[in-house]
Formats: sequence, C-alpha cells, structure tokens
Amino acid sequence: MNFSRAYHPHWTAAEKIVFRFLFLYFALYILLQFLSQPAEPLVRLAGHLILGIEKELHFFATGSGDSTYAYVLLFVNFVLTLLGVIIWTVVDRKRTSYNTLFYWFLVVLRLFLAMMLLSYGFAKVYKTQFPEPSLIRLLQPLGSFSPMGLAWTYMGFSEAYNMYTGMLEVLGGLLLIWRRTTTLGALLVAGVMSHVVVMNFTYDIPVKLLSMHLLAMALVLAATDWKRLYRLFFSNQSTARIVEYNPVKNRIYEKIKRGLKLTALFLFIGISVWQGYSGEREYGDKRAKPPLYGIWEVETMHINDSLVAPLLTNEQRWRYLVIDYKDRCSVMYMDDEVKWLNLEIDTSQSKLSIYEYDYEQYNNFSFSKEADRLTIEGTLGRDTLKIKMKAKDLNEMRLPNRGFHWINEYPFNR
Repeated sequence: MNFSRAYHPHWTAAEKIVFRFLFLYFALYILLQFLSQPAEPLVRLAGHLILGIEKELHFFATGSGDSTYAYVLLFVNFVLTLLGVIIWTVVDRKRTSYNTLFYWFLVVLRLFLAMMLLSYGFAKVYKTQFPEPSLIRLLQPLGSFSPMGLAWTYMGFSEAYNMYTGMLEVLGGLLLIWRRTTTLGALLVAGVMSHVVVMNFTYDIPVKLLSMHLLAMALVLAATDWKRLYRLFFSNQSTARIVEYNPVKNRIYEKIKRGLKLTALFLFIGISVWQGYSGEREYGDKRAKPPLYGIWEVETMHINDSLVAPLLTNEQRWRYLVIDYKDRCSVMYMDDEVKWLNLEIDTSQSKLSIYEYDYEQYNNFSFSKEADRLTIEGTLGRDTLKIKMKAKDLNEMRLPNRGFHWINEYPFNR
C-alpha cells in the first residue's frame, strides 16, 4: 500500500477503503471527545436496543475513561464508522484518490495528538497529575493499596521521574506540530504511549481507551513514512527525503499559518505553565502546609466521657488524625479504615470545624497544642469526643526521607 504523505494520483480500492475507515473512525472519535454529553440519547439507544444493557446510561464525570458509558460510546463510534464507510464507498466509488483529504486528516490527527501530549506532559512536569504520597497514604499498609493507588504512589514519589516522563511527552507533542518532524515525533510518542498503555492495563488505570487511541494515532502517523523507516531500520539502505504533498501553495497562506501556529503554541504553553505552576502551589506538592499539619497519633480517646481502649476490634476508636490539606483531614481507625472529613482551622480562637456534611455546625471542636501534643474536645455527630494525641515524627518515615545516593555498598531494599 502507498499509505504515505507523498502525492499518489491513483489509489487502490483497498487503500481507499482503509483511508475511509481511518478518517471516519478518528474524526468521530475526536469529535465525540468533546460531545460526549450531547451524544447521551444516542448512547442510551444503542446500549438498550443493540447491546441489551438494562441499567440507565448517563454521562457524568467520574474521572474514569473506561466506564460503561465510554464503551457504549465507542461502540456507537464504530457502528457509525462502518455505516459511513459503506455509504461513502457506494456514493464515491469512482474517485481515484484522496490526497487532499488525507493531508487535512493528518493535520487534525497531529494537532489533536500534540494537544493531548502537551497537556499530559505539563501535568507531569509540574507534578499535578501525580502528587507526592499523602500523609494518610504513608500510614496505609501496602496490601490495602489498589493497583492504581500503587501506581500513583510510585509515580508521585519521584519529582525527577515525573519531569523526565513529562518532558518526553512535551517533546513528542512539539515535534508533531511541524510536518518535517512528524515521523520523529510519532515514533517518540508511540514509545511513550506504549509505556502508558501497558501501565494502564497492568495497574488497572481507567484510561485504557484513551491511551490506546493516542497510541493508535501515533502509529498511523508513523506509518505514513513506513517505506523510509523500513529501508532504514530493516534493509540497512539509504533513503531519500519524502516529498510531502501540500494542497495549498500560497506564500501568504504559509505566513499566516506559521503565525497562527506559533501564536496558538505560545498561548497553549503559557496557559499550561500558568495552570501547572499555580496548581502545584494551590493543591500540589508546593502547597502551603495548614496549621496543625502532620500525623497525630491518638494516645487517649474518650467518647461520651468513656475511655475507649485501643483495641483493633474497636471500630469507633481513632488511631490517627491526619492533617495534610487546608480544607480536609482524614481519620484512620484502629482497623485501618480511613474516613475523610471537612476541616477548617481558626488559630485565633483555637477552634476546629471537623464535619462530614455541610449542615453540621462549625467550630464544633476546641484545641490546645503544646510542643508535639495536641488535644481536641468537641462534638462530632451525636458523640462528645475528647482526644489527646502526639505528633508522629515524619523524619522517621523511610520512604519520603531516604533520598538519593550515588554510592550504595549494599542494596537498600526494605
């Protein structure tokens, strides 16, 4: 097949059918990424009538890209593509080639893939996608981690590794913006995204569908230069430069295009840098630590004036109070169950607002702190609590304090 960015006046029937399928499939996929919610009636219809799914299908943001809704939407994408290919083939069967449409198809594919890679890349460079392990995470036993939680902890531990992987994604995205570097960018992105796809599958991260499609787009772009790649890597032969087809040959157009491209690129990068920089300082690793920050280990706890013994079977007794973020805290119970609560701290009045729902009263706890000791008294729900706690020394924790060592006489595998 002549699947190439060079001009070919006569395409075979197989080439035309493959192009129609790829064009319709990826064009619909990209379009539906932005129209997932408006497509809800069509998704419900396909899910109920064709796939026999009984539960209600509604679009709602859960953070998962692999929901039932997402799979049905992909099914709709595939069915519409097949119908479109059949109709297109019948109506346009006499056309000899699609060079111009193929050119614009690759432009859209390159820019969409570049946008996604730059977005994910800057989220790693500025470490907002994978924040450092939270204090409550450091207390949880490894066996309680989900595979995704383990992957997030692994990635979030190292700022340098985040920056390395993020810069590779940013570089791949930048290379895709210009036609001359498309092949290099596609190969780099294919390598990066293959790692992402494998990680998503092996750690059950619900971004499998998106990552597979981004990898597929990179492979399609690389395949448009397959002849040169084959000669270079498999035949060990020299190869000439590819003469890329450009349907628009106008100097003014080229200058306008170059200006718009650079303007859009600078705006996108500027916005990404600003969002990453501010995000890191608002809720990321570089955020300001709240008052009473730390892990507070419960020494004694009274519930309704009764001392609660620190037994593993006691589901009411707190084991730790963890204050890591300015507006929430977490409680770890004796059985290692974790509960997140809303938190507000008023240091001027030595008051705490710890509550689960909005309708609960504020300033329901008073606190006193001396050195590494913290005592809180108040009401949570229907119970009156008095809790005395001691700060856990964070420097004793191995994971956040091990650091980097050039020299290791023995493997430090603990």
